[in-house]
Amino acid sequence: MTDTDLLDPIALPDYAALTPDTIASALDAAIARHAEAVATVTRERPTDFAAASLPLERAEAAIDALWSAVSHLRGVADTPELRAAHAAGQEKLVEHSMKVAQNRDLYEVLTALEASPAFAALPRQDRVAVEHAVRDFRLAGVALDADKRDRFAAISVELSALSTEFGSALLDATDAWTLAIEDEARLAGLSDADKAMFAAAAKAKGQDGWLVTLQQPSVTAVLTFAEDRELREAVYRAYGTRASDQGPNAGQFDNGPRIARILALRREAAGLLGFADPVEWSLATKMAPNAGEVLTFLRDLARRARPAAQRDRDALEAFARDTLGLDRLEPWDAGFAANRLRQARYAVDEQEVRGYFPVERVTAGWQALLGRLFGLRLVARDDVATYHADATYYDVVDDAGETFAGLYLDLHARPGKRGGAWMAQARPRLRDGNTVRVPVAYLVCNFAPKSPDAPSLLSHNDVVTLLHETGHCLHHLFTRVDRPSIAGTSGFEWDAVELPSQLMEDFAWDRDVLTGMSGHHATGAPLPPELFEKMVAARRFQSGLFIVRQLEFALFDLLLHLGTLGSDPMEVIEAVRDEVAVIRPPEWHRFPHGFAHIFAGGYASGYYSYLWAEVLAADGFGKFAENGLVDRATGTALREEVLARGATRPAAESFRAFRGRDPDPAAMLARHGLLEAAGEGA
Repeated sequence: MTDTDLLDPIALPDYAALTPDTIASALDAAIARHAEAVATVTRERPTDFAAASLPLERAEAAIDALWSAVSHLRGVADTPELRAAHAAGQEKLVEHSMKVAQNRDLYEVLTALEASPAFAALPRQDRVAVEHAVRDFRLAGVALDADKRDRFAAISVELSALSTEFGSALLDATDAWTLAIEDEARLAGLSDADKAMFAAAAKAKGQDGWLVTLQQPSVTAVLTFAEDRELREAVYRAYGTRASDQGPNAGQFDNGPRIARILALRREAAGLLGFADPVEWSLATKMAPNAGEVLTFLRDLARRARPAAQRDRDALEAFARDTLGLDRLEPWDAGFAANRLRQARYAVDEQEVRGYFPVERVTAGWQALLGRLFGLRLVARDDVATYHADATYYDVVDDAGETFAGLYLDLHARPGKRGGAWMAQARPRLRDGNTVRVPVAYLVCNFAPKSPDAPSLLSHNDVVTLLHETGHCLHHLFTRVDRPSIAGTSGFEWDAVELPSQLMEDFAWDRDVLTGMSGHHATGAPLPPELFEKMVAARRFQSGLFIVRQLEFALFDLLLHLGTLGSDPMEVIEAVRDEVAVIRPPEWHRFPHGFAHIFAGGYASGYYSYLWAEVLAADGFGKFAENGLVDRATGTALREEVLARGATRPAAESFRAFRGRDPDPAAMLARHGLLEAAGEGA
């Protein structure tokens, strides 16, 4: 295996060949190749698109071929050696990227191309790719004086390192805490499948009994079903203080200092570019015009949702007191009490629901839905090497038999894999002369792992999560744009990027779709109609609490980066809770220290995007509802007008082309029952 092989943007990644030594040497080769392309373009100063832009795109594709695979391994199969190689390479890559992004000669080549008479005659995707590149040069400080340029580049390198360190500390803190259980009575209320998961975790550590961890399926099981209140409190405390000064391991993984440094650097970088704050800097590439409009949107939603949330809280407290004997509803009681109240009010038992969704049945029904909506099939490949036994590679085939994309599917939680669920790009769509590379995506979740003694059973929320990440994947896989920088999710306005994902979620509430994804793990029987009706009746159960929780996250992110409430994250989160929260965590809780979305991900000053894009998604799904729901023609329209277009036109324009009009915010309010709550009709 040579460095060149690892940089091949056409071939699928060779994970076995990605060792710390090969990563370093291959990245050096990729950076050298890219630097040579930049030098050639700046020396020759071509005035046509093919000579000015395509050589850079080819060199960037080689870097991406390597680094997307390395970054993916870092997220799903972490080791100390891989972590060190990734950190060293990331620093080197960011330094190079900043050097290129601040190259004034290269910037002048592209601005000259943009201003040339022939530019207007280029295909739209080529014009937009150049326009985005020119914008990104400016946002990287290319126009700054030399000293400020250097300082901005140094900040970018440090921020990248801090982001990686934040995520590493969170993963380490998650993996470091366990609780051994010797008496099975402490696991009362948990299903046999959950107990089998804990037993398997103990066995993997060479222990007897059961082992509770901070992996998401373990935490969810305890906080939702465990009757042992002390066990719930222990797990809640450990999870809520991860990577903090209050956490287990005596603050060994404390992210507090990293948060302070990240915030300071983001403010300094925004100021260097002439922005008032990091929020204004962030919104330069988003749909929302300014922070004031975002705050108005969030606070209007809070005005509608908080009364409903308070009613949810009151009902939960009364039930906990009168039925469960809990005089004081503590945060670690909320999930347990909510599950019992939901069961009492709607006769929906979450354990019963899970029994109908073994992972194999869910994925079979999921594939059937994709066929009905978009005419695609997933064909498993056993000749493609993957990075872990949990992962499977599929060719994505259309109804004409053509393979137009690829997908890695990795569904189960395990040590060394970061929490949550996500989609990432493995390979972009690439067309260069006669060379064609179909787009390939990763779809990653953290569902309960399988064991020899029990199946992997999914909650309905897990099914929703699978469909959510599917929407992101489809956005990447369906692209017809040949410029990787603006294809699929790349370059798409970040506050609209959740449109496909949140739209797909609503299919989890269709009887036909959900029944097709079900089959009881013991009998094979499909989800009974009466249980589905109960689930639908309970759909908006505690939706007020859900919305105010999302508002808490979004307002915290925005106000922290605006700086109007100070720079102490704990002071800001408490002020936000004063405004919107109805359930308050204890004083020792450290939510910011685990908020990877904004400190180790792409949502800084943009977490509001989930709620902002839900306006688009809820109204977009309305078109499916109007046309028979699982409607191939509507699926084709979504594919052609939104998913295939990438960032070649504004998201608002793509939405109008699909829906026939601007979005109606009432659809999002109705989705959560807030129209009724506000007295605005059904």
